[in-house]
This record gives sequence, C-alpha cells and structure tokens, in this order.
Amino acid sequence: MAGFGLPNFGQLTEAFKKAKQIQQDAQKLQDELENMEIEGKSDDEMIKVWISGNQLPLKVEVQENIFNSNKEQIEKNILQAIKKAHELSTTTMKERMNDLTGGLNLNLPGFDNSDS
Repeated sequence: MAGFGLPNFGQLTEAFKKAKQIQQDAQKLQDELENMEIEGKSDDEMIKVWISGNQLPLKVEVQENIFNSNKEQIEKNILQAIKKAHELSTTTMKERMNDLTGGLNLNLPGFDNSDS
C-alpha cells in the first residue's frame, strides 16, 4: 500500500488490465451465447424448441402426429419444451459467466450468486 491507504500504481495497473480482459471476454461470451442453439423438447419428443444462449426463441419443430393429441396435451408438450430449453439456456449462461469471472461474486443482475 502506498501512502494514504491507496494501492500502489502497479497493483492499480494490474487491476485495470484484469478488468479490461474480463470486459473483452464478456463480449466474446455474449457473442457465443447469441449464436448458441439450445434445444428443449417435450417428454415424448413431439415438440422441440430452440432458443439462443441469450434466451431468444429461434425455432419450433412439431411432429406431425401431435395433432392426434387433444388440445391440453399439445399445450402441455409445448410448455415442457419451452421450460426445458429455458432451464438449459439459463444454466449454460450461469456456468459460462462463472467460468469467465473465475467464481468472483460480482452480484450481477439476473444471476443468483448464492448457488455459486
């Protein structure tokens, strides 16, 4: 520590370098998440949905014979597929952010840091 309780210049420079690297890595991660296609499907695989790592819906696939099911079953299948894709996307995003930050508790909005 330098005078007046301030860190020395070398420590400050190193901290700025680390912050800049994290910022660059975060941009790369954002690009990767945007380009990911994460699949979720209903238990019977009649409905499949894909969302990006940023949780943007991308596409839906419906098996032809789903139309033999009743309305409630179709709705249930759609919801299952969406929930699974969302859960996988969220988990992937949290894991990648944790990898990026090296487990630092940055208390970022939208991320539950208590389970890290």
